[in-house]
Amino acid sequence: MKKKRIVHHLDDSVTFLHRLVDGVSHRQIVMLAALLGLLFAAPHVLGKYGLSVLILVLYFAYVGQAWNIMMGFAGQLSLGHALYAGVGGYVAASLFLHYGIGPWAGAFAAAAIAALAGTIVGYLGFRFSLSGVYFALLTIAFGEFTRIAFDHFDWVGGAGGLFLKVDQANDPLNLRGGPLLFYYVILALAVGTFVLCRLLLESRFGRYWLAIREDAEAAQAVGIPVLRYKMYAVMISAALTSLAGVWNAFYYNNLFPETAFGIGRSIEITLAPIIGGLGTLFGPIVGAVVLTGMGEIFTSAGDALGIPGIKQIFYGLALIVIVIYRPGGVWPWLAGRLGLTERRR
Repeated sequence: MKKKRIVHHLDDSVTFLHRLVDGVSHRQIVMLAALLGLLFAAPHVLGKYGLSVLILVLYFAYVGQAWNIMMGFAGQLSLGHALYAGVGGYVAASLFLHYGIGPWAGAFAAAAIAALAGTIVGYLGFRFSLSGVYFALLTIAFGEFTRIAFDHFDWVGGAGGLFLKVDQANDPLNLRGGPLLFYYVILALAVGTFVLCRLLLESRFGRYWLAIREDAEAAQAVGIPVLRYKMYAVMISAALTSLAGVWNAFYYNNLFPETAFGIGRSIEITLAPIIGGLGTLFGPIVGAVVLTGMGEIFTSAGDALGIPGIKQIFYGLALIVIVIYRPGGVWPWLAGRLGLTERRR
C-alpha cells in the first residue's frame, strides 16, 4: 500500500513538471535556471543600494504578475488593486501588533479577507454587467471608500498610521530582519507566482479566461460559466496582491491609509505588466526592470541637476514613448529579438 502511494505521488510530480515545462524549449529552461541562479547569488555581490533596487524590481514584478491574472489573462480592468494590498498589510500588521500573531499566519487571514473583498467587488460589478472603464471606476470607488474608512478606524491608527517596531534581529518566523531576509521572501513570492501563473495558463482556467477576455458573450454561448471564472480571477488576484501588502507592511514597518489605499499605489501595480506586456508571463518582470531602472536613473539625474520634479517629467515621457512605439509591451519585442518568442495568451 505504501509503495502504491509513493508511485502515485511520483506520477503526480511527473505530471506537474510536464505541465510546467510543456512547450518550453531546452534553451529557455537553461536561461530560466541561469536567471534564478543569478537572483539567488545577487545579494552576495551587490551592495546595499543595489540590493534595495533589486528588492523593488521583484516587488513590482510580483504585484504586476498578480494584477496580470485579472487584466492580462481574464481581461478585467481593475484600477483599485491597492485595496487588496492595503487590506492585506493592515490585517497582518494588526494581528501581529495587537495579538502577537505572526505574519505567516496573518498572511492566510489577509489573503482570505482580500479574496472576500474581491468577491464583493467582482460580484457587484459582474452581476450587473459592468465592464471596461465602468468596472474600473467601481474598483477605484471601493479603494477610496476603504481609505476613508481606515482614516477613521482608530484600532489600526486611523489617519496617523500604524507602526511596527523596527527590529533588525534575524527572526524569519516573525518576518523581522534586514533587507536580505525580505529580498529572499519577495524572491520566493515572485518565483512562486510565476510558476502558479504558468500552471493556470496551461489549465482549464487559462483557456476559459482567454475565451472570456476575447469575447465574453461568445464564451457564454458555448457553455463557459463566465461569471464564475471572472470571480475566480478576481479572488486569486486579490489574494496574491494581499501577500504583497503583508510583505510591504513588515518591510517598511508602517502603514498609512493615504498611501496604502491611494490611487497612486493602484497605478504603480498596473504599470509593470502594461509596459512589459499584458497577458505574458515575463511581461511584468521585464516591465518592473524597465520602470525601476528608469525611476532610479531619473532620480539621480534630478538630484544632480537640482531640478525639482524632473523625475516625474522624464518618467512620464519615457512611459508615453514606450506605450506609443511598443503598444504590445517591451517583452514581446525583446523576446522576438532574442528568439524566445512567448505568445500572448
